Formats: sequence, structure tokens, C-alpha cells
Amino acid sequence: MSAKITMRSMKLTGIRQMEMHEVPRPEPTQTHDMLVKIACVGVCGSDVHYYKTGRIGDQVVEYPFAVGHECAGTVSAIGSAVTQFQEGDPVAIDPAMPCGTCGQCAQGRSHTCQNLRFLGCPGQAEGSLSEFIVMPEGSCFPLRGPASLENGALSEPVAIGVYACQLAGNLQGKRIGILGAGPIGLSVLLPARAAGVDRVYMTDKIPERLRVARHCGADWAENPDGEDGVAAISGLEPQLLDYVFECCGQQDAIDQALQMLKPGGKLLLIGIPETDRLSFDISAMRRKEICIQNVRRQNECAGKTIEMLEDGILKADAMVTHRFPFERTKEAFDLVTDYADGVVKAMITFD
Repeated sequence: MSAKITMRSMKLTGIRQMEMHEVPRPEPTQTHDMLVKIACVGVCGSDVHYYKTGRIGDQVVEYPFAVGHECAGTVSAIGSAVTQFQEGDPVAIDPAMPCGTCGQCAQGRSHTCQNLRFLGCPGQAEGSLSEFIVMPEGSCFPLRGPASLENGALSEPVAIGVYACQLAGNLQGKRIGILGAGPIGLSVLLPARAAGVDRVYMTDKIPERLRVARHCGADWAENPDGEDGVAAISGLEPQLLDYVFECCGQQDAIDQALQMLKPGGKLLLIGIPETDRLSFDISAMRRKEICIQNVRRQNECAGKTIEMLEDGILKADAMVTHRFPFERTKEAFDLVTDYADGVVKAMITFD
């Protein structure tokens, strides 16, 4: 019997602990599976939640465990029924692996599939911080070439922004707020601009992120700690805002959003809080008849997002502020966890 082929995998081993492991390389077992050699992985806020606290809600890490889900790579091997790809093809990966048969999938809601498996989610699937992963053909999207690999990894968070803008409704000529200028806030900003919003107001507490927000098209971007964001925006927009996208998962941002919204406005919740419960000023919500929309990842927006990135309609390259080789993944996670050095998006690169 031949020796088992191994690979390197970066695993969480405890709170703010991470080690490189040598593990068996996975192989395609289903006819529609593909073995993908990972080229780059973006560090996501949800990855950091697992790194920092070991959980998100009732999803608790059992160590050792590999996180990571914003990724792209090249096809290394394919199952017998794969028809859309061949070895060597560069691909972007949608980390969601829906069953396709449950009630939610039948209703066009594969992102809330009752049997969903998601990369880097405890109890579902190991993440992409490994040299190789196996993915179903349906979760992979073609890229135009190796130069597109980083855009492929960025397409996962940007698709969330595309989906959030889709859920908001008609953005043409609207005035919106985006609270949080991290990767998800910027991922909302880009498609909102492409959809024809009139003005975009953004807040964040990190100066470097505000600079990136302005570079990417925000009309107004300020620190709500240094300036009363509600008062400033209300002064500029006496009729207040049509939509506010909450992208940082903070209670104070939700409180501010309700004050910024005009009567009949819509609050879209995208940020993942570290706490299990948040509160709302129900009196303000009732008087203004505010609509609350939760945004759960993305739903059938991956392909559209990749096309927009590759066509230059969405330009997300400014989002990547730091790059680390695979061996230094823990440094990247510490940087993002501590909001250090003006980080927006840290990208892990593989040889």
C-alpha cells in the first residue's frame, strides 16, 4: 500500500492559538468533487470570532480546527462527473455547500439550506487554511486567469455586499449610511455605488479604514467617536437616510442607525456581534415604522460578483492592506483581531 499523501494545514488549537499541522491530503470521493490547490485566503471577521472566542453563537470550535472560507485556487484533480472544469483551471470558491433538496433550497434559499455545510464552520466542514481542499463542482466559479485569484478570494465578502444591496431594493438616487468601514462595509459600498446611490455616509473608528472608504467612493467618512455622526449626518441630510447598513455588529451602531433613518427607512443588519443579544429602541422603530432586514451571507450572487470584479465594475483591490505567507497566518490573525496597523483585509498567500 502506498504512503498517504500529506499536506500542511493551519489549525486553531485554543483561544488565540494556532499551529501548523501535517495532515492527510483530502481526495475527491464524489463524482462531482474537485481537489483545489489553495492560492490565497482572506481573513474574515467570522474567522477572527472563532480565533478570539472559540465560538459564534452555538457554533463552538472543537480543537484542532481549520477556519478560513474566503479563498481561490487552481483545480488539481476532478471527479468523473465534473464537466465545467479541468485540471489547472483557476477558480473562486463559494464556501457554501447546500444540499439542493431541502425545503429552503427548493424555495431558492440555498444560503439557509437546512443541511448546509460551510467551510470553516464548526460541525460542518474544515476551512480553507490548508494547502488543498475538496469542493463540489457547483461551489466553484471559473476565473479568467491566475491574476484573478485574489479577486476570486475577495468575491466571497463582496458577494455579501451585492446581496445586501439587492435585499435593500432600489438604490438609484438614494442616500445611505454604512456603519463600519471594514471589509463588509466596503463590500456594501462598492455595489451600492454601482447601483447608483446618490450619497454614501460611512463611519468607522480606524482612520486608515476611513481613508480607504473615501478612496472607494464614500462621500463622507468620519469617526463617530471624534464627531457626533448622527448630528453631522442629520445636519447634512435633514430628511435623514433611506437605508443604513450596519456592518460592525456593535450595539452603539444600531442605536445610531435608528436615529439616522428617515420614517419608512430600512436597517440592514450584516455585522456579526460578539454577544448573543442586542437591543432596539422599539419606540423609535415604531414611530418611524423602520423595517429591519437581517442579511445572511449571500444567495446566488457569487457568479454575478465575480463577473463585476473581473470587468472592473467593482474594484476591491484597495481592500487588501496586508499580505502574509501561509506560515505566518497567526500574525495575520493577531493583526486583524487587534485592529492593528490600519488593517482592512489581510490576505494569506500560498506558494
